[in-house]
Amino acid sequence: MAELTTLARPYAKAAFEVALADNDLKSWSSLLGNAAAVAQNGEVKSILAAPSLSSGQVAQAFIDICGDGLNDKGRNLIRLLAENKRLMLLPEISELYEMLKANQEKSLDVEVTTAFEISSEVSSALVEALKRRLQRDIRLATRVDQSLIGGALIRAGDTVIDNSVRGKLAKLAESMNS
Repeated sequence: MAELTTLARPYAKAAFEVALADNDLKSWSSLLGNAAAVAQNGEVKSILAAPSLSSGQVAQAFIDICGDGLNDKGRNLIRLLAENKRLMLLPEISELYEMLKANQEKSLDVEVTTAFEISSEVSSALVEALKRRLQRDIRLATRVDQSLIGGALIRAGDTVIDNSVRGKLAKLAESMNS
């Protein structure tokens, strides 16, 4: 996975810089998301892997499948990726682009997992606290996992806060075994 990310990073940065220069972050996000979905399709994967097709033929087939979902610069990106045999990196490119976009927009996706459903008041208070703490706009997603027993597990980017009963019991067991 790290290797794919390393290969995808320059393309994601280039797409982000073009989108930023054109003040078009949202449409590039959509473009890359659609292209990534196409690249993950089983039939498309077989076309991309066909050794009998030239990179130009693969690029044109991919562009034809995407149709109006690509602008001129998007088609150029697809041609470049096909020429370098990197079309299969589109899901990683899209993911990296979204991280760059979120960083630019100073927003963060946060997932909160709790043992029980939380109220909208608690969600709002959590969003406000995280906004102050992380100095970013927060997009909150909640999930219920009864195996946590109680407490919460918060994932915000690379940060994980495990304040669940299950997590505390695991730490206790680990310290007792040490």
